[in-house]
Amino acid sequence: MNFALILFLLLLASGAIWAVDSLWLAKRRPAGAKDPWWVEYGAGFFPVILVVFGLRSFVVEPFKIPSGSMIPTLLVGDFILVNKYTYGIRLPVINKKIIEVSQPQRGEVMVFRFPEDPSLDYIKRVVGVPGDKVAYQNKRLSINGKPLDIQPQDDFLHSERLYYSKQYSEVLGAVDHRFLNDDDAPAFIRDASQFPGRENCIYNNAGVICTVPPGHYFVMGDNRDNSRDSRAWGFVPDENIVGKAFFIWFNFNDLSRIGRFN
Repeated sequence: MNFALILFLLLLASGAIWAVDSLWLAKRRPAGAKDPWWVEYGAGFFPVILVVFGLRSFVVEPFKIPSGSMIPTLLVGDFILVNKYTYGIRLPVINKKIIEVSQPQRGEVMVFRFPEDPSLDYIKRVVGVPGDKVAYQNKRLSINGKPLDIQPQDDFLHSERLYYSKQYSEVLGAVDHRFLNDDDAPAFIRDASQFPGRENCIYNNAGVICTVPPGHYFVMGDNRDNSRDSRAWGFVPDENIVGKAFFIWFNFNDLSRIGRFN
């Protein structure tokens, strides 16, 4: 469901009712006459819808995390906020950038429209920016030929399935974050698609090596053996970017999760 489109249509409808009533119908009603119900509700909701639409389109938008691909950073059920202007001001609905602000940087958590189905919103971590050579070999990440330093952390308990994953910390760009690996998961990429720009990638038994084309980004989930991401379906084009995730504002199961994350 395209909620932005639905909200936009409601805005147009309520705005039209408000404009017609203000410019024409109100002047023709007898003094003291009550507004028709459709004017009272339609025009009355217009300023509310206008504010919601403006905030959601240009300032901040809420999302709910539906899967475990970003564990341990984001858990299933986290409600997050996404900054809509950090990566540029975009026209609502069509998502066309009209004002350049900044570009996604390595390590940032980004929401974007899934390249294989733009009706779906995905969230992953930016690993490679345009021109980067990203190598994920034997579960070790390298950027432009330099392996990233990792530090072992306490194993992560998946409480819903009662098993542990190996947990590590890593500095990607300016962001110090944690990620998971499962010892029993293979290093090779099992379900790679025939995506645009696949000729920029080399697949082997150890994983994948890709050069990020201009205007695109390479993204990965922090739950690296349980995330289908750029390793499998390719690069995220700039026009698919929604915004930068930056804050957990609620989780029904754990209120302590409220706050910023890396």
